[in-house]
Amino acid sequence: MGGIGILRLSGTRALAIGEAISNSKLKPGVIQFRQFFDADGVVLDHGLCLYFVAPHSFSGEDCVEIQAHGGPIVLDMLLERLCELGARLAHAGEFSERAFLNGKLDLTQAEAIADLITSGSRAATRAAMRSLEGRFSRQVHALVEEIINLRAYIEAALDFAEEEIDFLNNSDISRRLEECSRHLQQLLEQAEHGRTLQEGLSVTLAGLPNAGKSSLLNYLAGYEAAIVTEIEGTTRDVLREHISLKGIPLKITDTAGLRESENPVEREGVRRAWETIAQADVIIYLVDSSKGLTPADQKIIDELAGDNLQLVYSKTDLLDADLPREPDALYISALDGSGMEQLIARITGQAADFNQDSQVFMARRRHVDALLRARNCIQRAGQTFNTACSGELMAEDLREAQQCLNEITGEFGSEDLLGRIFSTFCIGK
Repeated sequence: MGGIGILRLSGTRALAIGEAISNSKLKPGVIQFRQFFDADGVVLDHGLCLYFVAPHSFSGEDCVEIQAHGGPIVLDMLLERLCELGARLAHAGEFSERAFLNGKLDLTQAEAIADLITSGSRAATRAAMRSLEGRFSRQVHALVEEIINLRAYIEAALDFAEEEIDFLNNSDISRRLEECSRHLQQLLEQAEHGRTLQEGLSVTLAGLPNAGKSSLLNYLAGYEAAIVTEIEGTTRDVLREHISLKGIPLKITDTAGLRESENPVEREGVRRAWETIAQADVIIYLVDSSKGLTPADQKIIDELAGDNLQLVYSKTDLLDADLPREPDALYISALDGSGMEQLIARITGQAADFNQDSQVFMARRRHVDALLRARNCIQRAGQTFNTACSGELMAEDLREAQQCLNEITGEFGSEDLLGRIFSTFCIGK
């Protein structure tokens, strides 16, 4: 319910239906006050009408917008009348899909519309707007142009088979491949940052049973999201909370304590814990500071070793103040809040830096996957050049790299991919 409700028509019959419901002629590019009638000529409502002539509309088709009063019943009656006149209800994302199919937007720009609507922070909103304005697309197109030029150079050599080896050996292909790979890596890093803004940073809390994972989850969430007891193995499933720290959306996951167990329910919880850990952007491994680092902890830490692992000593409120502490270790208490600011800084890390970056654009996991595949193709072409110097194999690798990049902007892609993407949009977009 609101002061104004907007109904949008798009398609070849938009003008005819708009004129029928208003019982008047509509002029393009002019805001007109009109009454809206039912089939018996009874006034349903009155408001404003706007007519956009193709291709000068959002969807690239003839469009009519009716701005009526925002009551649900009024809007339902108007929708019913529009359908009686030959319209149908739009599918989720259908207006954006038509804009894409009619060349008004590329696929990254269309996705940026949905990201702009659902953005969970100001930084995410700004990044989505940069994508909508085409910043991401321009960088992808520049990379595609590099690859096309390189393909043309190599395929020209294939036209002169007897001179191919000398032609390739005397070229600067190696330098150009390295440059292309470097540009791809830079774009991939930016896309990873944008993906984090769009999806949120995935943070998993791990450790032995009763290490303080659930207490930390409750502290960060700001309420009792998980049951906390002194009984080991209380948490047997994966608990997820969505929060925001320093403007970064976070998906915090509490997991079952990592240990061997004869209990089938706990064993399943541990299996799910390892599965969640493998997918995390940041792993917070908690050690009960009152017990210290045990051999069982060390064994798990050795398995988890990586740049995304943060070792944290919990329950410092139980620790004797006179006991020595590891100088580089992080000590926290979910009871009195000590060490939490440092922990939050560790969690957000670089994400807090690129949250302020005016160059970051919005990206999705599919974009990152496509860039990774393109980078692998370019690297494979470089290996082929250094070992076999085969023009045919290099040309095929470059063709695949170009195809991966074209998937991002939608210049190459299956109907199934488009269907999945636009089905995630809200109705009316």
